[in-house]
Amino acid sequence: MTESKAMILGAKGLSLTADEKAFYAAERPWGFILFARNIAEREQVIDLVASMRESIGRSDAPVFIDQEGGRVQRLRPPLADNYPEAAKLGEVYRRDREAGLRAAWLMARLHGFDLRKLGITADCLPVLDVPVEGAHDVIGNRAFAKDPQTVIALGRAAAEGLMAGGVLPVMKHVPGHGRAGADSHKALPRVSATMDELRAHDFVPFKALNDLPMAMTAHVVYEAIDPERPATTSTKVINEIIRQEIGFDGLLMSDDLSMNALSGDYRSRAEAVLAGGCDLVLHCDGTMGDMIEVAKSTPELSGRSSQRAQTALAALGAGDGTEEAVARAEFDSLVRAA
Repeated sequence: MTESKAMILGAKGLSLTADEKAFYAAERPWGFILFARNIAEREQVIDLVASMRESIGRSDAPVFIDQEGGRVQRLRPPLADNYPEAAKLGEVYRRDREAGLRAAWLMARLHGFDLRKLGITADCLPVLDVPVEGAHDVIGNRAFAKDPQTVIALGRAAAEGLMAGGVLPVMKHVPGHGRAGADSHKALPRVSATMDELRAHDFVPFKALNDLPMAMTAHVVYEAIDPERPATTSTKVINEIIRQEIGFDGLLMSDDLSMNALSGDYRSRAEAVLAGGCDLVLHCDGTMGDMIEVAKSTPELSGRSSQRAQTALAALGAGDGTEEAVARAEFDSLVRAA
């Protein structure tokens, strides 16, 4: 693997500027992430993704997107169908378990068709958060259900559907965002649940799916573990909970550094994320000045983190031979029947 820095970066627009190309070439992010602002039509997205990889000289550089379905879906018609939210799949599962599992697999497999056509190789899915009554709706219907066992079953099906389509899954938001009383895009949520409550509810899906190649952290303070720092920057949460108790030894990326749950300038945010134990820093909004600050404090991807990155990329297949039209028709019939 060509040496890369331990960061995933966004871009501002529909194509790369000369400054962005020069910056990426000099700073060598490990991967990139796309948002709705980067997406207009098919050939434009293909060209943008190709130019991102060309800028760093790595044809295997992963390009990420948040393509869940429901309200979190960066690709829209005609580039992708409007897919239902995860909670809809939970409803199908409650009525008919086999139909629910099949629908979750198929929807993720269809994401795979949509993404790979554009060169996108990683999807920040499945959402394994388990909401509780009274929590902020930032997760809400993005979750499959309010019980851990349903989330495990449908989360596993979704992850397998993505991988069957040649797309890397990224489970989120470890060790659990479902109980947060605030939107971490806007403020820092604090969770006062006991360790027993967290172990019985929040951690369960992540532990069950700890073999997945990648995970994204939660910008949430768990007062029973570390009352000072959110999971993203907490050595205690990352080492004792995510790595040891949950048993996840895959590639761990932060949630977006641009979110208001984090404090300090971008250089110190990146330093805190990496010091906390994340393998990769994620910066999404594409603001050049902020990316420059992030890059200043982000080292080469090395050691165990580099090994995890290589293992994740090695899990990326080419697709399983599923026929797209058949899969779409089957998915539509399962969701309509519900």
